[in-house]
Amino acid sequence: MLGLLSERGPVVSVVPLSGRYIPKPHDVVLGTVTDVQGTFWLLDIGAPRWAPLHMTGTPWKVEVGETDRFLRVGDAVIVQVESLDATGRIGVTMNGEGLGKLDGGTIVRISPARVPRVVGRNGSMLATIRRHTDAEVVVGQNGRVWVGGSPEAILRVREVLRIIEENAQRSGLTERVESYLLATTPTGLHGPELPPAEHAHRDAPPRRLESAEPDEEAIEAEDDSSDREGADSP
Repeated sequence: MLGLLSERGPVVSVVPLSGRYIPKPHDVVLGTVTDVQGTFWLLDIGAPRWAPLHMTGTPWKVEVGETDRFLRVGDAVIVQVESLDATGRIGVTMNGEGLGKLDGGTIVRISPARVPRVVGRNGSMLATIRRHTDAEVVVGQNGRVWVGGSPEAILRVREVLRIIEENAQRSGLTERVESYLLATTPTGLHGPELPPAEHAHRDAPPRRLESAEPDEEAIEAEDDSSDREGADSP
């Protein structure tokens, strides 16, 4: 397997650079409703098979035949992989903290192998993205990322995810992402809010900030000129 070496305590593993999502028990994933039946919904979670979500696996009191009152085709949900059987059948549940239906926003798909880089160590990368964009970001182990917020925030998060996808195997990824986010901070009341010069990076679009401070040498020169004109006048 070609990937990034990860060493944490006595455990050494490799984070693959590519590959499709293979479900594992306890994975938290994002899914899209593709079909509605009398007692369950079929979810597309990017796995080799669709995952049925039974009505008993939700926090709602659902009656048989009323499933379409709660979820419809195209709705996005965050669920947890509960079980896998020998035939590859996937069992998921919506019962649990942080699970449920996702309203609004948009889903961005990335390689499942990039998920650890999007989250970062102890959630550091994800915290950086949220802090600089004010967007709601939910990352599934299946490589689907739900982003909610203003259109501008969603666009910035999408661009960050692209940067991570293309540079996941390189060092200094956190600095690269933070440079982009600082350089694209929305304009405030007092002009563009730009990062310090030492944060400049090739991923950040070039901008120019004109100084609002007066030029003292120019002021002195103007004063001298005024004095001379005053002395020459009758």
